[in-house]
This record gives sequence, structure tokens and C-alpha cells, in this order.
Amino acid sequence: MLDSAHPRRWPAYALAVLFLGYAAGKAAFALQDRLGFPGGPPVSAAETQGYLMDAATAQWLATASGIVGACVALATVMPLGRTAPRTLMLLVLAVMLAAVGGGAGIMILDGFVGMGVGWKWYHGVLGIVVIGLFAEMFRSYAKATRRVAG
Repeated sequence: MLDSAHPRRWPAYALAVLFLGYAAGKAAFALQDRLGFPGGPPVSAAETQGYLMDAATAQWLATASGIVGACVALATVMPLGRTAPRTLMLLVLAVMLAAVGGGAGIMILDGFVGMGVGWKWYHGVLGIVVIGLFAEMFRSYAKATRRVAG
């Protein structure tokens, strides 16, 4: 028997929208063969040239990661996604939380303290929101799929 009393679905839906927005921004920059993100700090031509791969390729890979992230977020609340093995899903979510938390952490630090990247305070606020949403999605999935005695 699964304990699904009052699972919160809205954090997963909100994250799916954010992941798709991320994917769209990365796709827009991939089409322009540029690194960075719309509304984010500019990336110089020198940084782009010194990057470990072609800018368009990197951005298309980031686009794909955003789409995959949206799918995983939706899988935490959709019946088909709930059929995935719980341990595997929790592992995937933990890895995603580390990756998303790392990126959001950079936005937070640079936005409020300044590391030289160029993120502003409002990017830092967005980073806090994203970490909070992800943590709640993780908690809600774990609670909703927990086995209870009975």
C-alpha cells in the first residue's frame, strides 16, 4: 500500500515549466551559436573560443537536459512515472538535486555576494526558489511513494 495522503503536485509542475523555459533559452542560444542564457550574464567571444566544445553543441546538450529534467519532474506526479522503481527514481532525483543545486548555488552566491560571473540579485532569488521547489518535489515524491504498513 502506498502512502499518498496529500502529495503536492504543484512543485513538480512548476519545475517542469522552469526546465522547459531553460531548454527554450538554451535552444535559442544554440541557434545563434552562443554560450550563455537569455537574461543572464554575457559570455565573451574569448570565453566561447576557449570552451571545451562547440557553443552550439553545448547549448543543444543543455536543451536536451532541460527537456529530460521536465520529463523527470512530471514523472514524479504522473501515474506512469510512479511505476518506476522508487529507489532508482530517488537516486535520479538526488543526482538532479545536486546538479540543479550546484547551478542555483552559483547564481545565489554570485547574485548576492559576487563571484565575477555576472548574475544579479534577482537571479539569486530565482536560485533559492528553484532549490526550494526541487527539495519540495523530492520530499513530496518520497512521501507519496513510501510504503506503509497495512
